[in-house]
Amino acid sequence: MTLRPTFCYRPDPGANNTLNQVGARQRFMAKQRPNSKSKAEVPQASHRARGATPSRAPGHIIPASSSRAPSAPVRRSTYFEAVALYERGLEALQRHEYQSAVDQLSSVLRLYPEEKELHERVRLYLNICRRHAEPQEAAPVTVQERLYAATLAINGARYDEALMHLRLVRDEDPDNDHALYMLAVAHAQRREPAEAIAHLERAVALNPENRAIARSDPDLDPLRQNDAFRTALDATATPRGVEGRRPTSRPKSGR
Repeated sequence: MTLRPTFCYRPDPGANNTLNQVGARQRFMAKQRPNSKSKAEVPQASHRARGATPSRAPGHIIPASSSRAPSAPVRRSTYFEAVALYERGLEALQRHEYQSAVDQLSSVLRLYPEEKELHERVRLYLNICRRHAEPQEAAPVTVQERLYAATLAINGARYDEALMHLRLVRDEDPDNDHALYMLAVAHAQRREPAEAIAHLERAVALNPENRAIARSDPDLDPLRQNDAFRTALDATATPRGVEGRRPTSRPKSGR
């Protein structure tokens, strides 16, 4: 039997050193990976610390507090009450119920003095309602109504208005000595002596009692220095066609 030589393998000490170094390097790299990850996270943390808004995923809902619009001014409860009353006043105005509208709109000013923004509009419509609510005087139609209106106008020194009424009476009743006498007064106050004396002469001719009235009437004082005026008061002749006229009294002017 032939004996073969036995070989015993011995590892190279240098190879072991190389393997040890590779293993140590791998363990070192494994230990360094968490540190590199933490370093990468540092800028992100500092970025958030500076207050920048991070990106949001699709479908992300922004809280209402971050995008809140400016809120409307808060209305007092009395504002809506005042508006309701104001609108009722306008409805009454549209129905031509002017006194009711005046009452409603006046209540807005009285009950809600703090609602200043409504007051200007309320006053505008209130003036319109008041003009319509005031009773309108009917225009005089009859002779007596026009004579009365002329008397009030003369007492108020509204001589143009008095002449308008008196001329209508004269046109309807040319022999109305009352209207003629008042025409003389109105023209005298307007410093129109010729027209005043002409009407006075006619009034005296129709009713001689007007002569005595004219002599003491202060409304005719502007004519006292006029010779034609004195002649008219002294005249005794009566024009033709005026006999038998029943005298009429002139209402007191109250002046």
